[in-house]
Amino acid sequence: MSSEPDGPRKGSSRNDTTVAAAKSASSSDGARVKPADALFKNLTRSAGLGLLALIAAIAAFLVLEATDALSANTGNFLTTTEWFPNGSPPVFGVAALLFGTLLTAVIAMVIAVPVAVGIALFITVYAPRRLAAPLAFVVDLLAAVPSVIFGLWGLIVLVPRMEGVQKFLTDYFGWIPLFATDNGVVGRSIFVASVVLAIMILPIVAALSREVFLQVPTAHREAALALGATRWEMIRTAVLPYGRPGVISASMLGLGRAMGETIAVALVLPASFDISWQVLSPAGNTIAANVANGFAEANDVGRGALIASGLVLFVVTMIVNMIARAIIARRREFSGAAA
Repeated sequence: MSSEPDGPRKGSSRNDTTVAAAKSASSSDGARVKPADALFKNLTRSAGLGLLALIAAIAAFLVLEATDALSANTGNFLTTTEWFPNGSPPVFGVAALLFGTLLTAVIAMVIAVPVAVGIALFITVYAPRRLAAPLAFVVDLLAAVPSVIFGLWGLIVLVPRMEGVQKFLTDYFGWIPLFATDNGVVGRSIFVASVVLAIMILPIVAALSREVFLQVPTAHREAALALGATRWEMIRTAVLPYGRPGVISASMLGLGRAMGETIAVALVLPASFDISWQVLSPAGNTIAANVANGFAEANDVGRGALIASGLVLFVVTMIVNMIARAIIARRREFSGAAA
């Protein structure tokens, strides 16, 4: 009777010894992997922290360089529409420039995003393989064209040919304030600059959206088709919901490109500092274009004023990206891989 309890205890000790040996062996195996994992983790962490440090350094540089000019400014930097930083006394404000930047970028997005998503859907769903691959290559190639090429093409080719379109809009839709003009004069306008920006950001949004749509699980598509859905219904119920966060990310990347574009807009837009909703009138300016046009002849205060306007663009871009991330985080319907 007394020997029976001893047997389980001995067996239990042997089992504990076996389990401990197995754990030590597995820990020794894991120890051989841990240095590589730790190295990769530290490298990625350093890259992330380095990126944050770089952004902070850029912000600090902009603030320090703009402080003297903002102190010398006799106008309100956020509400003044005039831009005379080289005058005595200097008076300048970013209101008209910020308005033009946002207006051109929004119009460009309205034009480019639907077309880009349509191109991405055509390549991934409708186009045969022999056509899809060359078309995807052309889209990727367009994304690498320098902005000065788009600007020269817009100035020499697009501006003269857009006069008829602008005349049509102002003649038949002039009752809308957006398409009204003074005395019917059209030319280098916000609308033309927005079309150039739309053509520039279209390949970026299309290429990224295409890659997102290619990641849609085949089971989702086949399930929709098996239930009797048409191809468009399959796109609407399976492809678009899954790829929506990725499309939003691509669109925000294109929006950042549109707001920060310099040379193309500087070549197409005339340098004016008025706030006007008439996108067909030959007037308008953006922050980036103004920096490119005014940096050469600027004095110390003028350069500081241009840097201060760049700081505003920096802050606006950061806010837009934060809003985009918040939208993406709320729209992960299917899985985290869709983001």
